[in-house]
Amino acid sequence: MQIEAALYLVPVEIGSGPSEMTIPVGNITIVRQIRTFIVENLRTARRCLRHWAREFPIDECTFFELNAHTPENEISGFLAALRRGEPTAVMSEAGCPAVADPGAAVVTIAQREGLRVIPMVGPSSILMSLMASGFNGQGFAFNGYLPIKDDERHRAVKELENRCARYGQTQIFIETPYRNNRLIRFLSSSLRPDTLLCVACDITDPERESIVTMPAAKWKNVKTDYDKRPAIFLIHRG
Repeated sequence: MQIEAALYLVPVEIGSGPSEMTIPVGNITIVRQIRTFIVENLRTARRCLRHWAREFPIDECTFFELNAHTPENEISGFLAALRRGEPTAVMSEAGCPAVADPGAAVVTIAQREGLRVIPMVGPSSILMSLMASGFNGQGFAFNGYLPIKDDERHRAVKELENRCARYGQTQIFIETPYRNNRLIRFLSSSLRPDTLLCVACDITDPERESIVTMPAAKWKNVKTDYDKRPAIFLIHRG
């Protein structure tokens, strides 16, 4: 199958389970034909490609790193190959590129220039946690990271909780993994006791995956250690 010249958004595993459980074979067939990659981290992207296809010709490829340290004026140049008619891929560190991910910056440029953009099927912790939470899946919002300072975080949490009550929306957010336990303690004391909190951790990991929904008050007594584990948080009021 000959692929067209486009910007392919290539999802990456979000857990340690077998690739075949979350990455379609068709994705790897397409990626094998691409030689220009825009990635968040060069080392892990190269390792991922070799994991998917042991014989992948890494040395024939061009890689551009797009992360928090990339100068904004360099990003447009990453699409030079695509402008010449060569397929280009965007890969995140985990999950779907351009969703809570710096890859969105290059997709914005591609869309502005009328270049073809093709999102590929793959794991999304946002959607998978929502699916398993038992919360409203027709009205929801992803809010990224909450503020770090406690007073600002408290105001943000109360606003999200009010949106749950006012609109019936599920509110979704994330935290730096080493602060997960602290956030759970904060939420259990800041939310109304009957507000439902779901903590989805290690999604797609066959041994460590945990997706638990309980009233906020019950989370005060949870003994599970969530620190240094990839997690996503959801709140809802029925």
